[in-house]
Amino acid sequence: MQNTVTKEKLEKYFSITQEALEKAKVALDQERIKEAEDFYDMASRYFSDAKHFFEQEDWVTAFAAINYAHGWLDAGARIGLFKVNDSRLFTVDD
Repeated sequence: MQNTVTKEKLEKYFSITQEALEKAKVALDQERIKEAEDFYDMASRYFSDAKHFFEQEDWVTAFAAINYAHGWLDAGARIGLFKVNDSRLFTVDD
């Protein structure tokens, strides 16, 4: 079924978000470092929460948390807190 949260689907999202976290971590806007670190911290915390729920086999909550994590990354990228040019991983223009 297309609209079912599966372990495989979650693993795909974890992989994408992990890659985005790694790119964002080294691309913090130094002029707004406190804000950039705050957004990164929130994304990291939601990513950690998603892992916890994944390990508990709570797929729906894990899916929600991983999407929140990536949402923080996308928001940070859109407002320039993360200096990234990767439209595959972030909602930014290349």
